[in-house]
Amino acid sequence: MNERPDAAPETQPAGAMSTGVGGLESSATVEAAAAEESFVRLRLGISYDGTDFSGWSRQPGLRTVQGVLETALATLFRRTGVEPRLTVAGRTDAGVHALGQVAHLDLPATALASVTRPRSGHPSDGATAEAVLRRRVAGILGADADVVVTEIARAPIGFDARFSALWRRYEYRVSDASARRDPLERRRTVTAPRVLDAAAMDEAAGRLVGLHDFAAFCKPRTGATTIRTLQSYRWVRDADGLLVASLQADAFCHSMVRALVGACVAVGEGRLDPGDPAELLQAAARTSAFMVMPARGLVLTEVGYPDDAEMEVRAAQTRARRELHVDGVIG
Repeated sequence: MNERPDAAPETQPAGAMSTGVGGLESSATVEAAAAEESFVRLRLGISYDGTDFSGWSRQPGLRTVQGVLETALATLFRRTGVEPRLTVAGRTDAGVHALGQVAHLDLPATALASVTRPRSGHPSDGATAEAVLRRRVAGILGADADVVVTEIARAPIGFDARFSALWRRYEYRVSDASARRDPLERRRTVTAPRVLDAAAMDEAAGRLVGLHDFAAFCKPRTGATTIRTLQSYRWVRDADGLLVASLQADAFCHSMVRALVGACVAVGEGRLDPGDPAELLQAAARTSAFMVMPARGLVLTEVGYPDDAEMEVRAAQTRARRELHVDGVIG
């Protein structure tokens, strides 16, 4: 959302109408009421199974996470004249899951109060407006929904889900021939037919950490920078022998995580040496030396933010940097 949360709406808010001489609206009165309308910015925590979604971003004719959530919110706010729009920390691709996605939502305070007031015959239980809103969104989505709003809270001053973020963290899960197969995990785990060398994969991953041009690992987009800071990248085996990659960066460009995983899987298979992915990185050009891994193994686990007092400064710095690089991709 591009509008400031404290900006006056361009259209007249519900309940702001007044009449002047002869029953006609007084434009001065309407403008004054609109200017006084206060907006509330809410922070949402979101989890979803990405299997049946065509990614995060709303797209005509396709089922997306943003589309499902905004439709649910629109149902709640239909009588207020508000069309809720979400701004997200990272726009995940089709098939990618999330446990710790973050978004923000700007609402007129009057609309939020209207939607969350106690219903007739149901006394108030003392819950906050944010808690009531979360319950009512959950009721529309359904008990077995593949997307869940885990939290709604009043956002701190200056908070922007996208631009205030310091880092995004992902995990990727691979079940090789030595791992114990769990059919309950099949929708978020990729199977490898051979035993992979976890130590070699972890060595290769460590050599990719730092500030680099990741053009070799990103799907190119016109005008978008591929310079990123990969803050950490590790491979470990869990108790069941499953290979789990953990990657953290200030931001990831399109398909970057799955390409980085694919390069290390190629190392684990013995098709690449541990130093080869770093050499490919220096070439700064797309390559066919490894496979970009399937989306289903990828989970956005967490988004990191600064202290509340630093939110606005961080958002301004990030926005300025992205505008400088004409960068439209963050997740």
